[in-house]
Amino acid sequence: RPRYRRVLIVLEGVYSMDGDYPELPEFIKLREKYKTLLMIDEAHSIGVLGKTGRGIGEHFGVNRRDVDIWMCTLSKTFASCGGYIAGRKELVEYLKYTAPSFMFSVGMPPAQAGAALAALRVLEAEPERAEKLRANSAYFKELARGYGMNVGLAADTGVVPVIIGNSIKTLAASHQLFLHGINAHPILHPAVEEHQARIRFFLTSLHTFDQIKTTVDTLAVVLKELEAQK
Repeated sequence: RPRYRRVLIVLEGVYSMDGDYPELPEFIKLREKYKTLLMIDEAHSIGVLGKTGRGIGEHFGVNRRDVDIWMCTLSKTFASCGGYIAGRKELVEYLKYTAPSFMFSVGMPPAQAGAALAALRVLEAEPERAEKLRANSAYFKELARGYGMNVGLAADTGVVPVIIGNSIKTLAASHQLFLHGINAHPILHPAVEEHQARIRFFLTSLHTFDQIKTTVDTLAVVLKELEAQK
């Protein structure tokens, strides 16, 4: 730490490959101990973590000022495009005059801003959506583990991987799911290590338990058939 005047610790609210999340209070302690800056990318945690879906800060009940930079895309929970940076007034003011997206681009189109605002209003009016999402995730994991599937470090978030450990087999399984009307994309080497090749499932509050069970049951059959082809 003494080698640099400023140090920035960067975390994700929910990690996009495994669906786990960091122990934020411990990183806040590091920030305070070593006098660093702390930044969180909430792309996969806004609308997912916290009683009302307000993200990892709500989940752990931390003082939002203990994180210097809150960043998030509008392309997931907010169903739009673009993104935002939230922080102290001085930081936001500085970025307005220095960030390339402000200096060399244009403002967000009204339609995109409207879509994001509408999604935010839905989340505020229906916070139970976040709870339903977490219940769906827990149910998916329960079923998958019942079949002996490896869901890695997945917590009760919108991201649940099923780790297959072989890129060719993973690609074949994903294709077979697609033929059964299930859209779940493979994550292959070099995006992950070969032994970590996986199908990544995204759960939402709108999925039903019947849909989740059908998906896991179908994947179990597909994996069994692929195993028999060896």
